Amino acid sequence: MERLGKEFLQLNKEEAESVSRLNIQPTRVGFQCSFYEDFALRGIRVDTVQPGFVSCTLKVPPRLTDKSGNLAKGAVANLVDEVGAAVVHVEGLPMNVSVDMSIAFLGTAKLNDELEITSKVLGQRGSYSGTIVLVRNKATRELIAEGRHSLFGKKSSKL
Repeated sequence: MERLGKEFLQLNKEEAESVSRLNIQPTRVGFQCSFYEDFALRGIRVDTVQPGFVSCTLKVPPRLTDKSGNLAKGAVANLVDEVGAAVVHVEGLPMNVSVDMSIAFLGTAKLNDELEITSKVLGQRGSYSGTIVLVRNKATRELIAEGRHSLFGKKSSKL
């Protein structure tokens, strides 16, 4: 089984050359996005911010698709994590820590589909917050995924 895993992760010559051409600069924590954040969130547009609510738009880019051309499940999980955390983040305090995520994958999004990602605070008790994140196809209104996200962080009275 381990051998199969290593074979699956092995890069072919073209992939290895592509990876070797990547130019990843070091980042300054707190001042710049990390490679991970840039890769996962580049292109997302924040449309609405209200207390306890955030709405964003993202056109599905090739880097976030799987081999079938669909938005990858991991990309959906990342959107739930990032947008779910954004709705409870308070400027000046450290980012909250994800405690639990539960995601129902209800549909698929294709390359270049425009998505609407909304996050809403479900509740807060002490330093523990719960959010819901909905990922929809903006044109068809089809629900792609619904995520519940629990976070722990510094208590804020702003929510």
